[in-house]
Amino acid sequence: MQVDFSQNHFEIFGLEPGFEVDTAALAETYRELQRVVHPDRFASGTEQEKRLAVQRTAQVNEAFQTLKQPLERARYLLQLNGIDINSETDTTVDTEFLMEQMELRERLAEIKNENDPEAALFDLSQTITRKHKAIVDALGKDFADINADSLASARENVRKLQFLNKLQQEADQLDEELADLA
Repeated sequence: MQVDFSQNHFEIFGLEPGFEVDTAALAETYRELQRVVHPDRFASGTEQEKRLAVQRTAQVNEAFQTLKQPLERARYLLQLNGIDINSETDTTVDTEFLMEQMELRERLAEIKNENDPEAALFDLSQTITRKHKAIVDALGKDFADINADSLASARENVRKLQFLNKLQQEADQLDEELADLA
């Protein structure tokens, strides 16, 4: 299996660009590609072969990391369609969603004061997971039939998913803190 540096992430894995990805098959192809391009296979090769192996491995790793995560995959698909999202400055304009996020963050901030903080955190994490799944499902529909409207919707859903991922990271961090206190 040869890796062409001009290939996009999907092409590296022999996939058509799309949001729906079989992550188990992706992981298997990743392992196969690593067996072929890993620098250890070129330990006795020329300096150029070693350098190319390192570059190919980096390219395969980046492609895999991007394609295995829904948020990164969606961002990449938007990029392939000429839409770049700056995760720091590009934010949702859906005021209802933003209000909901504020309420979820308030719940997260208050969890330490709950009688059973672990149960409260579990409930909040379940809520985040449900909302995450709903947005990932919406992204699947957005990218199923790509047009200007579906790309605009996908961009908005990526913005929302960014919020939820950050909130989940904060919940995970609180879970670690609670475990340390136990």
